[in-house]
Amino acid sequence: MVDVLAATQQVRSAVKSDESLRTLAAISTAHWVSHFHIFVLPMLFPFLKQQLGVGYVELGFALTVFAVTSGLTQAPIGYLADHIGARKVLLMGLTVGGFALIMPGLHLSYPWLIASAVLLGLANSVYHPANYAILSAHMNEARMGRAFSIHTFAGFLGGAVAPAIVAVLVATVGGRGALIAAGAVGPLVALLLLVVGIPDASAADRRSAGTEVPAQSVITPALLVLTIFFMLLSLSNAGISNFGVVALMSGYGASFSSANIALTAYLGTSAIGVLAGGFLADHTKHHGQVAAACFAVNAAIVLLIATINLPLPLLIAAMASAGFLGGVIAPSRDMLVRNAAPPGAAGRAFGIVSTGFNFGGVISPLLFGWIMDQNMPHWVFGASVGFMSLTVLLSLATERSPHNSSANPGGDADASRGPARGQSVKTDIAGGGTVRRI
Repeated sequence: MVDVLAATQQVRSAVKSDESLRTLAAISTAHWVSHFHIFVLPMLFPFLKQQLGVGYVELGFALTVFAVTSGLTQAPIGYLADHIGARKVLLMGLTVGGFALIMPGLHLSYPWLIASAVLLGLANSVYHPANYAILSAHMNEARMGRAFSIHTFAGFLGGAVAPAIVAVLVATVGGRGALIAAGAVGPLVALLLLVVGIPDASAADRRSAGTEVPAQSVITPALLVLTIFFMLLSLSNAGISNFGVVALMSGYGASFSSANIALTAYLGTSAIGVLAGGFLADHTKHHGQVAAACFAVNAAIVLLIATINLPLPLLIAAMASAGFLGGVIAPSRDMLVRNAAPPGAAGRAFGIVSTGFNFGGVISPLLFGWIMDQNMPHWVFGASVGFMSLTVLLSLATERSPHNSSANPGGDADASRGPARGQSVKTDIAGGGTVRRI
Protein backbone atom coordinates (compact mmCIF):
# COMPACT_ATOMS: atom_id res chain seq x y z
CA MET A 1 0.00 0.00 0.00
CA VAL A 2 2.88 2.35 0.88
CA ASP A 3 4.50 1.63 -2.52
CA VAL A 4 1.24 2.45 -4.31
CA LEU A 5 0.91 5.75 -2.45
CA ALA A 6 4.54 6.61 -3.16
CA ALA A 7 4.12 5.85 -6.86
CA THR A 8 0.95 7.94 -7.02
CA GLN A 9 2.73 10.80 -5.32
CA GLN A 10 5.61 10.60 -7.82
CA VAL A 11 3.19 10.67 -10.74
CA ARG A 12 1.42 13.71 -9.29
CA SER A 13 4.75 15.45 -8.77
CA ALA A 14 5.86 14.73 -12.36
CA VAL A 15 2.56 15.99 -13.78
CA LYS A 16 2.70 19.19 -11.72
CA SER A 17 6.31 19.74 -12.73
CA ASP A 18 5.42 19.37 -16.42
CA GLU A 19 2.53 21.80 -15.99
CA SER A 20 4.83 24.33 -14.29
CA LEU A 21 7.42 24.11 -17.06
CA ARG A 22 4.73 24.49 -19.73
CA THR A 23 3.29 27.51 -17.93
CA LEU A 24 6.73 29.10 -17.53
CA ALA A 25 7.56 28.58 -21.21
CA ALA A 26 4.23 30.06 -22.32
CA ILE A 27 4.39 33.11 -20.03
CA SER A 28 8.04 33.72 -20.96
CA THR A 29 7.09 33.63 -24.65
CA ALA A 30 4.47 36.31 -23.99
CA HIS A 31 7.14 38.41 -22.24
CA TRP A 32 9.40 37.95 -25.29
CA VAL A 33 6.62 39.40 -27.45
CA SER A 34 6.17 42.41 -25.16
CA HIS A 35 9.84 43.48 -25.44
CA PHE A 36 9.94 42.68 -29.15
CA HIS A 37 6.93 44.91 -29.79
CA ILE A 38 8.47 47.76 -27.75
CA PHE A 39 11.41 47.97 -30.16
CA VAL A 40 9.52 47.66 -33.46
CA LEU A 41 8.58 51.34 -33.89
CA PRO A 42 12.02 52.75 -32.91
CA MET A 43 13.70 50.35 -35.35
CA LEU A 44 11.41 51.66 -38.11
CA PHE A 45 12.01 55.36 -37.40
CA PRO A 46 14.02 55.96 -40.63
CA PHE A 47 11.20 54.40 -42.69
CA LEU A 48 8.48 56.24 -40.77
CA LYS A 49 10.31 59.57 -41.02
CA GLN A 50 10.51 59.26 -44.80
CA GLN A 51 6.97 58.01 -45.32
CA LEU A 52 5.23 60.41 -42.94
CA GLY A 53 7.36 63.48 -43.65
CA VAL A 54 7.87 64.25 -39.94
CA GLY A 55 10.92 64.86 -37.78
CA TYR A 56 12.42 62.84 -34.98
CA VAL A 57 10.72 65.07 -32.41
CA GLU A 58 7.31 63.97 -33.73
CA LEU A 59 8.45 60.35 -33.77
CA GLY A 60 9.86 60.69 -30.26
CA PHE A 61 6.51 62.08 -29.13
CA ALA A 62 4.95 58.75 -30.12
CA LEU A 63 7.30 56.99 -27.68
CA THR A 64 6.37 59.48 -24.95
CA VAL A 65 2.69 58.72 -25.59
CA PHE A 66 3.52 55.02 -25.29
CA ALA A 67 5.31 55.50 -21.95
CA VAL A 68 2.60 57.75 -20.47
CA THR A 69 -0.21 55.40 -21.51
CA SER A 70 1.58 52.38 -20.11
CA GLY A 71 2.33 54.19 -16.85
CA LEU A 72 -1.23 55.35 -16.31
CA THR A 73 -2.78 51.94 -17.03
CA GLN A 74 -0.41 49.58 -15.16
CA ALA A 75 -2.24 49.75 -11.83
CA PRO A 76 -5.80 49.52 -13.27
CA ILE A 77 -4.74 46.55 -15.40
CA GLY A 78 -3.29 44.89 -12.30
CA TYR A 79 -6.63 45.34 -10.55
CA LEU A 80 -8.39 43.87 -13.59
CA ALA A 81 -6.03 40.88 -13.68
CA ASP A 82 -6.75 40.08 -10.03
CA HIS A 83 -10.53 40.29 -10.50
CA ILE A 84 -11.42 38.89 -13.92
CA GLY A 85 -8.38 36.65 -14.32
CA ALA A 86 -4.78 37.24 -15.41
CA ARG A 87 -5.13 34.81 -18.34
CA LYS A 88 -7.92 36.82 -20.01
CA VAL A 89 -6.00 40.06 -19.52
CA LEU A 90 -2.80 38.57 -20.97
CA LEU A 91 -4.57 37.22 -24.06
CA MET A 92 -6.24 40.59 -24.63
CA GLY A 93 -2.90 42.35 -24.27
CA LEU A 94 -1.21 40.17 -26.87
CA THR A 95 -4.07 40.72 -29.29
CA VAL A 96 -4.28 44.49 -28.77
CA GLY A 97 -0.49 44.85 -29.08
CA GLY A 98 -0.54 42.97 -32.36
CA PHE A 99 -3.41 45.06 -33.71
CA ALA A 100 -1.56 48.24 -32.68
CA LEU A 101 1.24 47.42 -35.15
CA ILE A 102 -0.94 45.94 -37.89
CA MET A 103 -3.10 49.08 -37.94
CA PRO A 104 -0.42 51.56 -39.21
CA GLY A 105 0.85 48.87 -41.57
CA LEU A 106 -2.53 48.88 -43.29
CA HIS A 107 -3.16 52.62 -43.07
CA LEU A 108 0.02 54.62 -42.45
CA SER A 109 -0.44 58.17 -41.21
CA TYR A 110 0.81 60.19 -38.24
CA PRO A 111 -2.53 60.15 -36.37
CA TRP A 112 -2.65 56.37 -36.79
CA LEU A 113 0.94 56.20 -35.48
CA ILE A 114 -0.08 58.06 -32.30
CA ALA A 115 -3.13 55.79 -31.95
CA SER A 116 -0.78 52.84 -32.37
CA ALA A 117 1.44 54.19 -29.57
CA VAL A 118 -1.60 54.48 -27.28
CA LEU A 119 -2.65 50.88 -27.96
CA LEU A 120 0.93 49.61 -27.59
CA GLY A 121 1.18 51.36 -24.23
CA LEU A 122 -2.10 49.80 -23.12
CA ALA A 123 -0.94 46.35 -24.25
CA ASN A 124 2.45 46.79 -22.56
CA SER A 125 0.75 47.52 -19.23
CA VAL A 126 -0.71 43.99 -19.27
CA TYR A 127 2.42 41.86 -19.16
CA HIS A 128 3.91 42.52 -15.74
CA PRO A 129 0.73 42.29 -13.62
CA ALA A 130 -0.73 39.35 -15.57
CA ASN A 131 2.49 37.38 -16.03
CA TYR A 132 3.70 37.73 -12.46
CA ALA A 133 0.26 36.90 -11.06
CA ILE A 134 0.21 33.61 -13.00
CA LEU A 135 3.82 32.74 -12.16
CA SER A 136 3.35 33.59 -8.47
CA ALA A 137 0.30 31.33 -8.28
CA HIS A 138 1.57 28.32 -10.20
CA MET A 139 5.37 28.02 -9.96
CA ASN A 140 7.15 25.79 -7.48
CA GLU A 141 7.92 27.94 -4.45
CA ALA A 142 11.48 26.61 -4.17
CA ARG A 143 12.22 27.68 -7.76
CA MET A 144 10.31 30.97 -7.85
CA GLY A 145 13.43 33.10 -8.23
CA ARG A 146 14.63 31.05 -11.20
CA ALA A 147 11.16 31.21 -12.76
CA PHE A 148 11.23 35.01 -12.48
CA SER A 149 14.75 35.10 -13.94
CA ILE A 150 13.81 33.01 -16.99
CA HIS A 151 10.76 35.20 -17.53
CA THR A 152 12.91 38.35 -17.38
CA PHE A 153 15.59 36.81 -19.61
CA ALA A 154 12.96 36.08 -22.26
CA GLY A 155 12.01 39.76 -22.26
CA PHE A 156 15.66 40.80 -22.62
CA LEU A 157 15.99 38.37 -25.51
CA GLY A 158 12.96 39.83 -27.27
CA GLY A 159 14.52 43.27 -27.23
CA ALA A 160 17.93 41.95 -28.26
CA VAL A 161 16.71 40.19 -31.41
CA ALA A 162 14.18 42.86 -32.44
CA PRO A 163 16.62 44.98 -34.50
CA ALA A 164 17.78 41.98 -36.55
CA ILE A 165 14.24 40.65 -37.11
CA VAL A 166 12.89 44.07 -38.13
CA ALA A 167 15.85 44.60 -40.48
CA VAL A 168 15.17 41.28 -42.19
CA LEU A 169 11.44 42.04 -42.46
CA VAL A 170 12.09 45.48 -43.99
CA ALA A 171 14.50 43.95 -46.51
CA THR A 172 12.02 41.26 -47.53
CA VAL A 173 8.51 42.73 -47.21
CA GLY A 174 9.13 46.46 -46.79
CA GLY A 175 8.29 48.81 -43.92
CA ARG A 176 4.53 48.31 -43.99
CA GLY A 177 4.95 44.57 -44.31
CA ALA A 178 7.32 44.65 -41.33
CA LEU A 179 4.67 46.37 -39.20
CA ILE A 180 2.01 43.82 -40.18
CA ALA A 181 4.30 40.80 -39.72
CA ALA A 182 5.62 42.02 -36.35
CA GLY A 183 2.08 42.75 -35.20
CA ALA A 184 0.82 39.33 -36.27
CA VAL A 185 3.16 37.75 -33.71
CA GLY A 186 0.87 38.95 -30.89
CA PRO A 187 -2.36 37.17 -31.90
CA LEU A 188 -0.40 34.09 -32.95
CA VAL A 189 1.20 33.79 -29.50
CA ALA A 190 -2.20 34.42 -27.89
CA LEU A 191 -3.54 31.48 -29.90
CA LEU A 192 -0.55 29.40 -28.82
CA LEU A 193 -1.27 30.17 -25.16
CA LEU A 194 -4.89 29.09 -25.66
CA VAL A 195 -3.74 25.80 -27.19
CA VAL A 196 -1.21 25.20 -24.43
CA GLY A 197 -3.88 25.97 -21.85
CA ILE A 198 -2.09 28.29 -19.44
CA PRO A 199 -3.64 28.40 -15.95
CA ASP A 200 -5.37 31.44 -14.53
CA ALA A 201 -4.86 33.53 -11.42
CA SER A 202 -7.81 35.48 -10.07
CA ALA A 203 -9.93 36.15 -7.03
CA ALA A 204 -12.41 33.51 -8.23
CA ASP A 205 -9.66 30.86 -8.20
CA ARG A 206 -8.79 31.70 -4.60
CA ARG A 207 -12.42 31.50 -3.54
CA SER A 208 -12.84 28.09 -5.17
CA ALA A 209 -9.66 26.89 -3.50
CA GLY A 210 -10.91 28.04 -0.10
CA THR A 211 -8.04 30.51 0.36
CA GLU A 212 -9.88 33.81 -0.01
CA VAL A 213 -8.50 36.49 2.28
CA PRO A 214 -10.13 39.62 3.72
CA ALA A 215 -10.12 42.65 1.43
CA GLN A 216 -7.37 45.15 2.18
CA SER A 217 -5.68 48.10 0.55
CA VAL A 218 -2.96 47.07 -1.88
CA ILE A 219 -1.34 50.52 -1.79
CA THR A 220 0.99 49.90 1.14
CA PRO A 221 4.06 51.94 2.15
CA ALA A 222 6.27 49.03 1.06
CA LEU A 223 4.82 49.02 -2.46
CA LEU A 224 5.08 52.79 -2.74
CA VAL A 225 8.77 52.56 -1.83
CA LEU A 226 9.20 49.78 -4.39
CA THR A 227 7.55 51.95 -7.05
CA ILE A 228 10.22 54.60 -6.44
CA PHE A 229 12.79 51.78 -6.43
CA PHE A 230 11.63 50.67 -9.88
CA MET A 231 11.78 54.25 -11.16
CA LEU A 232 15.37 54.62 -9.95
CA LEU A 233 16.26 51.29 -11.57
CA SER A 234 14.86 52.58 -14.85
CA LEU A 235 16.72 55.88 -14.59
CA SER A 236 20.05 54.26 -13.67
CA ASN A 237 19.84 51.89 -16.64
CA ALA A 238 18.23 54.15 -19.27
CA GLY A 239 21.06 56.65 -19.40
CA ILE A 240 23.64 53.99 -20.17
CA SER A 241 21.41 51.97 -22.52
CA ASN A 242 20.05 54.89 -24.56
CA PHE A 243 22.82 57.48 -24.37
CA GLY A 244 25.89 55.36 -23.59
CA VAL A 245 27.10 55.19 -27.20
CA VAL A 246 26.91 58.93 -27.88
CA ALA A 247 28.41 59.70 -24.45
CA LEU A 248 31.39 57.42 -25.03
CA MET A 249 31.94 58.87 -28.50
CA SER A 250 31.71 62.55 -27.56
CA GLY A 251 33.33 62.49 -24.13
CA TYR A 252 35.76 59.60 -24.22
CA GLY A 253 37.00 59.63 -27.80
CA ALA A 254 35.62 56.16 -28.51
CA SER A 255 34.82 55.22 -32.09
CA PHE A 256 31.27 54.28 -33.10
CA SER A 257 32.19 50.59 -33.31
CA SER A 258 34.07 50.62 -29.98
CA ALA A 259 31.19 52.35 -28.19
CA ASN A 260 28.72 49.85 -29.62
CA ILE A 261 30.90 46.93 -28.57
CA ALA A 262 30.97 48.32 -25.02
CA LEU A 263 27.18 48.75 -24.97
CA THR A 264 26.67 45.28 -26.43
CA ALA A 265 28.82 43.88 -23.63
CA TYR A 266 26.68 45.75 -21.11
CA LEU A 267 23.37 44.50 -22.53
CA GLY A 268 24.58 40.96 -23.23
CA THR A 269 25.95 40.34 -19.74
CA SER A 270 22.75 41.82 -18.27
CA ALA A 271 20.82 38.91 -19.77
CA ILE A 272 23.35 36.41 -18.37
CA GLY A 273 23.19 38.11 -14.99
CA VAL A 274 19.41 37.70 -14.88
CA LEU A 275 19.76 33.91 -15.09
CA ALA A 276 22.47 33.88 -12.42
CA GLY A 277 20.32 36.12 -10.23
CA GLY A 278 17.49 33.59 -10.35
CA PHE A 279 19.60 30.96 -8.61
CA LEU A 280 20.75 33.54 -6.07
CA ALA A 281 17.19 34.66 -5.35
CA ASP A 282 16.13 31.06 -4.65
CA HIS A 283 18.91 30.61 -2.10
CA THR A 284 18.40 33.72 0.00
CA LYS A 285 15.60 35.39 1.91
CA HIS A 286 17.39 38.75 2.02
CA HIS A 287 16.54 40.02 -1.44
CA GLY A 288 16.94 43.67 -0.45
CA GLN A 289 20.48 43.04 0.77
CA VAL A 290 21.34 41.23 -2.47
CA ALA A 291 20.05 44.17 -4.52
CA ALA A 292 21.87 46.68 -2.33
CA ALA A 293 25.20 44.82 -2.51
CA CYS A 294 25.03 44.40 -6.29
CA PHE A 295 24.10 48.02 -6.88
CA ALA A 296 26.79 49.31 -4.50
CA VAL A 297 29.47 47.47 -6.48
CA ASN A 298 27.78 48.51 -9.72
CA ALA A 299 27.85 52.17 -8.68
CA ALA A 300 31.58 51.93 -7.96
CA ILE A 301 32.22 50.43 -11.42
CA VAL A 302 30.14 53.05 -13.24
CA LEU A 303 31.80 55.81 -11.19
CA LEU A 304 35.14 54.50 -12.49
CA ILE A 305 33.82 54.77 -16.06
CA ALA A 306 32.51 58.29 -15.37
CA THR A 307 35.79 59.64 -14.01
CA ILE A 308 38.54 57.82 -15.94
CA ASN A 309 39.10 57.39 -19.68
CA LEU A 310 39.71 53.66 -19.60
CA PRO A 311 41.50 51.81 -22.40
CA LEU A 312 39.04 49.94 -24.62
CA PRO A 313 39.64 46.45 -23.12
CA LEU A 314 39.13 47.79 -19.58
CA LEU A 315 36.11 49.83 -20.68
CA ILE A 316 34.46 46.75 -22.20
CA ALA A 317 35.27 44.74 -19.06
CA ALA A 318 33.81 47.45 -16.82
CA MET A 319 30.66 47.76 -18.93
CA ALA A 320 30.25 43.98 -18.97
CA SER A 321 30.64 43.79 -15.18
CA ALA A 322 28.12 46.60 -14.66
CA GLY A 323 25.64 44.89 -16.99
CA PHE A 324 26.03 41.54 -15.25
CA LEU A 325 25.43 42.99 -11.78
CA GLY A 326 22.43 44.94 -13.08
CA GLY A 327 20.95 41.71 -14.40
CA VAL A 328 21.61 39.79 -11.17
CA ILE A 329 19.37 42.23 -9.33
CA ALA A 330 16.26 41.61 -11.44
CA PRO A 331 14.97 38.36 -9.83
CA SER A 332 15.59 39.72 -6.32
CA ARG A 333 13.74 42.88 -7.36
CA ASP A 334 10.74 40.77 -8.40
CA MET A 335 10.87 38.72 -5.20
CA LEU A 336 10.80 41.94 -3.16
CA VAL A 337 7.54 42.88 -4.87
CA ARG A 338 6.05 39.43 -4.46
CA ASN A 339 6.90 39.34 -0.76
CA ALA A 340 5.49 42.84 -0.22
CA ALA A 341 2.22 42.13 -2.05
CA PRO A 342 -0.83 41.60 0.19
CA PRO A 343 -2.24 38.07 -0.20
CA GLY A 344 -4.19 37.67 -3.42
CA ALA A 345 -2.95 40.96 -4.90
CA ALA A 346 0.09 39.99 -6.96
CA GLY A 347 -1.37 41.43 -10.16
CA ARG A 348 -2.19 44.79 -8.58
CA ALA A 349 1.16 44.91 -6.75
CA PHE A 350 3.21 44.35 -9.89
CA GLY A 351 0.97 46.75 -11.78
CA ILE A 352 1.57 49.50 -9.23
CA VAL A 353 5.35 49.13 -8.94
CA SER A 354 5.79 48.75 -12.71
CA THR A 355 4.52 52.31 -13.11
CA GLY A 356 7.93 53.24 -11.72
CA PHE A 357 9.51 51.90 -14.91
CA ASN A 358 7.17 54.04 -16.98
CA PHE A 359 7.85 57.17 -14.94
CA GLY A 360 11.54 56.53 -15.52
CA GLY A 361 10.82 56.05 -19.23
CA VAL A 362 9.17 59.47 -19.38
CA ILE A 363 11.87 61.29 -17.38
CA SER A 364 15.07 59.68 -18.64
CA PRO A 365 15.00 60.84 -22.32
CA LEU A 366 14.50 64.44 -21.18
CA LEU A 367 17.11 64.30 -18.43
CA PHE A 368 19.88 62.52 -20.30
CA GLY A 369 19.09 64.38 -23.53
CA TRP A 370 19.53 67.64 -21.59
CA ILE A 371 22.85 66.36 -20.18
CA MET A 372 24.11 65.64 -23.68
CA ASP A 373 22.85 69.02 -24.96
CA GLN A 374 24.90 70.66 -22.20
CA ASN A 375 27.96 68.81 -23.53
CA MET A 376 28.45 66.86 -20.29
CA PRO A 377 28.78 63.26 -21.56
CA HIS A 378 30.59 62.06 -18.43
CA TRP A 379 27.46 62.93 -16.46
CA VAL A 380 25.48 60.31 -18.36
CA PHE A 381 27.42 57.83 -16.23
CA GLY A 382 27.70 60.19 -13.24
CA ALA A 383 23.93 60.65 -12.99
CA SER A 384 23.49 56.89 -13.27
CA VAL A 385 25.81 56.50 -10.26
CA GLY A 386 23.60 58.88 -8.30
CA PHE A 387 20.46 56.90 -9.11
CA MET A 388 22.25 53.64 -8.22
CA SER A 389 23.29 55.05 -4.84
CA LEU A 390 19.70 56.03 -4.06
CA THR A 391 18.63 52.52 -5.12
CA VAL A 392 21.03 51.01 -2.59
CA LEU A 393 19.36 52.98 0.21
CA LEU A 394 15.86 52.00 -0.91
CA SER A 395 16.89 48.34 -1.21
CA LEU A 396 17.95 48.34 2.42
CA ALA A 397 14.74 50.15 3.39
CA THR A 398 12.56 47.50 1.73
CA GLU A 399 14.58 44.78 3.47
CA ARG A 400 13.61 46.23 6.85
CA SER A 401 9.98 46.87 5.92
CA PRO A 402 7.72 45.34 8.59
CA HIS A 403 5.14 44.54 5.89
CA ASN A 404 7.50 42.07 4.29
CA SER A 405 7.75 39.98 7.39
CA SER A 406 4.11 40.13 8.23
CA ALA A 407 2.68 39.44 4.83
CA ASN A 408 5.20 36.81 4.03
CA PRO A 409 6.99 35.22 6.97
CA GLY A 410 10.56 34.33 6.19
CA GLY A 411 10.09 35.42 2.63
CA ASP A 412 8.87 32.00 1.52
CA ALA A 413 5.11 32.16 1.81
CA ASP A 414 3.04 32.28 -1.32
CA ALA A 415 1.99 35.91 -1.45
CA SER A 416 -0.46 35.45 -4.27
CA ARG A 417 -2.45 32.57 -2.89
CA GLY A 418 -1.69 32.38 0.80
CA PRO A 419 -4.45 32.50 3.40
CA ALA A 420 -4.92 35.18 5.95
CA ARG A 421 -2.35 35.35 8.70
CA GLY A 422 -3.17 32.89 11.44
CA GLN A 423 -5.22 30.56 9.23
CA SER A 424 -3.88 26.99 9.22
CA VAL A 425 -3.81 25.09 5.94
CA LYS A 426 -2.06 22.14 4.38
CA THR A 427 -0.38 22.81 1.07
CA ASP A 428 0.97 20.25 -1.37
CA ILE A 429 3.99 22.01 -2.89
CA ALA A 430 4.59 20.89 -6.48
CA GLY A 431 3.03 17.55 -5.70
CA GLY A 432 5.83 16.75 -3.29
CA GLY A 433 3.55 16.07 -0.35
CA THR A 434 5.17 18.73 1.84
CA VAL A 435 2.91 20.01 4.60
CA ARG A 436 3.25 23.66 5.37
CA ARG A 437 1.43 25.60 8.10
CA ILE A 438 1.01 29.37 7.96
